[in-house]
Amino acid sequence: MRGVFTDGVLDCFMDNGITFEEVWGVSAGACAACSYLSGQRGRAWRTMTEFLSEPEYCSVTSLVRTGDMFGADFNYIKVPNILIPYDYDAFLAQESGFVAVVTDCATGQPVYHEIKDLRRDMVWVRASSSLPLVSRMVRIDGRDYLDGGISDSVPYKAMTEKRIAEGKTPKAVVVLTQPRGYKKSPELTLPAKIVYRKHPALLAAVISRSERYNVGIAEVWEKGGAGECVIIAPPAPLGLSRTEKDVSKLRAAYELGYAEAEKRLGDIAEYMSRDIGAV
Repeated sequence: MRGVFTDGVLDCFMDNGITFEEVWGVSAGACAACSYLSGQRGRAWRTMTEFLSEPEYCSVTSLVRTGDMFGADFNYIKVPNILIPYDYDAFLAQESGFVAVVTDCATGQPVYHEIKDLRRDMVWVRASSSLPLVSRMVRIDGRDYLDGGISDSVPYKAMTEKRIAEGKTPKAVVVLTQPRGYKKSPELTLPAKIVYRKHPALLAAVISRSERYNVGIAEVWEKGGAGECVIIAPPAPLGLSRTEKDVSKLRAAYELGYAEAEKRLGDIAEYMSRDIGAV
């Protein structure tokens, strides 16, 4: 639910006509990217807050009944196709590439899947957002996947390597939902050992997640300090749980995201206009 900060950032981008050659999304960030790429301002906020009282949206009841705390059918079928219709045609018409990050449950490694058509590929967004321990694995083409944040929460390195290989400029605007200096604590290993005992590579990725995250995020902040990327992040912890349902807290985080993005509009314009070379 910290993703509402990202929703605010992306709505600010839409209000100011800011687009990118590629958009990479991880977990809730992948969900937010969908509405951004279809140009549906406010939709991401609505999808995260309008159904908080619905057990199908997010609840222990949903977890017990379906294996998913965030109900898969409700969030990835009913919401985009009936309740808050997604503009699939607008997504197809826009020119930005879209990469959703997922974790391969057999290898524990990240997969960077390029999404071409969300009518067909919404399942990859679901996989990217399927939190460990409270979501079922998502089977796609005979392989099982879970949340991209397990293996690569901030895929800055993967993005820059891809763009350099393609002969493109590796510039990036990075949106984070934790403030500078945040360090992820080690995961609770016992539940993971029980649930993923038959998936040793995935279990190893879950257990080592905090260590890899802390190293990766430190590198991103270092790049930001050197002017090699622009980072938009909250100045202090948002104070939201993963399943936060206090709308006033969520609204505050959304508005903070919008305000922080608005502050950086000049920096983004200046950064995008200059040649930073290869990184």
